[in-house]
Amino acid sequence: MAEDKWQWQEPGTAWRGVCTYHITLTVPSRQPLLGTLVIPNNDPSQARVERTALGNAVVDELYVMCKHYPAIRIYQFCLMPDHLHAVIRVTRVMDTSIRSVIRGYWQGVKKLGRAYTLAFSPELNSEITAQGIPAQGMPASGTQPTAQGQMPTAGVQPTEEGSNGWAFPVFTERPFIRPLSRRGQLGTMMNYVRMNPQRLATKRLMPGFFRVQKGIEVGGRSFDGVGNVALLHAEHYDVVHVRSVWVKAAEQGDNHTLRDYMNSCVLKARKGVVMVSPFISHQEKQVMQVLINELHPFILLADNGFRDYYKPSDALFDACAAGRVLILSPWPYDAGKRHISRAECVSLNNMAEEFCRIMESTNKRG
Repeated sequence: MAEDKWQWQEPGTAWRGVCTYHITLTVPSRQPLLGTLVIPNNDPSQARVERTALGNAVVDELYVMCKHYPAIRIYQFCLMPDHLHAVIRVTRVMDTSIRSVIRGYWQGVKKLGRAYTLAFSPELNSEITAQGIPAQGMPASGTQPTAQGQMPTAGVQPTEEGSNGWAFPVFTERPFIRPLSRRGQLGTMMNYVRMNPQRLATKRLMPGFFRVQKGIEVGGRSFDGVGNVALLHAEHYDVVHVRSVWVKAAEQGDNHTLRDYMNSCVLKARKGVVMVSPFISHQEKQVMQVLINELHPFILLADNGFRDYYKPSDALFDACAAGRVLILSPWPYDAGKRHISRAECVSLNNMAEEFCRIMESTNKRG
């Protein structure tokens, strides 16, 4: 590990050193050109993706990339109907940056995508291009788009974007590259990639709890939300807000106030009170984890809005599927946001307290 760290910090080796990466390649139209989700017996745990010819070719291109760059190892990948996740490891310093490697992979799959569309008739191509949706006649899962049963790559010159040819671009967005350098990130990402088919199946079987709902009004404030909006009609609410003075006292050895407060939050939830919080601090997250483990409902105030195709992560996903959580955000989605500010922390904690007062009063009148 010491050698890995030294190599990563060696001047001039940024994006070329030893590191693990999460790669995501997406069909921007979100059309299922790469495969079909199959859910046997409507059981999400059995969900799998049956690949199209293009899906198989996209996966094969991953192995071609590794053949050209022996320093790269594939830890895990998962092909979904409209995107691919891969976790890869760069095992030694390379002459080429990982960004250049992935750009080369992207160029390869773009050619495959254009060649794939050439297999269709001009009428199908024009219909797909005009409407942005797969036309009737798109090859079924596991079938090949040509009479010879092969991807039409050999001897085919895919047309460039904007030309008069019939091929149209499929992969117009660069793959997303994320280094996994923090402790615990690799295991979390491996689990995320592995669970993708099951989570998509769960969303399709229970779409109501995962659909982003706009304009949820609470006390004159508008929220966007994901989850069970029926939690807005509970009888009792209370806030989870751990004060910094309690944490500092606990660090000095006096943990009674902090411990008693955290325990009181769980005891209230056990009596049917819906707990509300942004769950920002480590101690608040501990309370949330107990609520999840004990299957209690709660409302989470998020510091960022919801992108298209949003889904909660990890244990929150299962709680959302079971209707035990409502995630609300007062702000629109910001793709560039990385960290919550102190002002946002204060604002969200104040909102949580205001939310509880308003909901208690409104539901009692109702």
